[in-house]
Amino acid sequence: MLEYTLNELERLVDHTNLHAYASDADMVKLCDEAKEYHFRMVAINQVQSKVCYNELKDTDIDIGAAISFPLGQTTIESKLFDIKNALENGANEIDYVINITEVKNGNFAYIKDEMERIVKLCHDNSVLIKVIFENTYLTKDEIKHVAEIAKEVKPDFIKTSTGFGPSGAKIEDVKLMKEVVGDDVSVKAAGGIRNSDDFLAMIAAGADRIGTSSGIKIIDAIKQRMEFDHVDSIKIDRKYQKNMK
Repeated sequence: MLEYTLNELERLVDHTNLHAYASDADMVKLCDEAKEYHFRMVAINQVQSKVCYNELKDTDIDIGAAISFPLGQTTIESKLFDIKNALENGANEIDYVINITEVKNGNFAYIKDEMERIVKLCHDNSVLIKVIFENTYLTKDEIKHVAEIAKEVKPDFIKTSTGFGPSGAKIEDVKLMKEVVGDDVSVKAAGGIRNSDDFLAMIAAGADRIGTSSGIKIIDAIKQRMEFDHVDSIKIDRKYQKNMK
């Protein structure tokens, strides 16, 4: 059983706006909200890295650039170039989508090579790296196989979804991913998490980050619940307790 203060729950949120039509004004708003709620990161498309960096450079809120998003169907070289560009423009977290086609081809050597090269680039630059599986397109065996690769390669996080597929994060997928990687890698749940019950359930299942565009609504609901119960923290019963990032 773990206890989370409101601020600790806020720091699990990757505050997200990945819409194709998001303007610079939308990015400023996203960053202002992240500062107000002390979220851990803003999750954005790569091209908006500099705008968000300028808004957040004097804070402890990270700028998370999405790479090869949302399909993952670019070459390793393209992903590496885009990551370098994002870092040059101020990003200090990276979420990239794996090459799902190569998973379907059974070419797990490619998936490992892709992950190793991207993780090395990010860690050489002291940047946190998350690997997006997009589980909606994968079988349970494929999820397990990619998670086993991650356990060996050791990115900082593996992530359930982009939020742009037919379905998003599922409790059973979070549990499966965490069961495979254990304490070696953290898990991020993202996609379709829009209320406090789902948010807390994902944490209980083993997630240490939650990607959502509903973070304000979720945190406000949790705050109201805590005030009603006259408590300073929320207890969450979870099997995996060491990965508090």
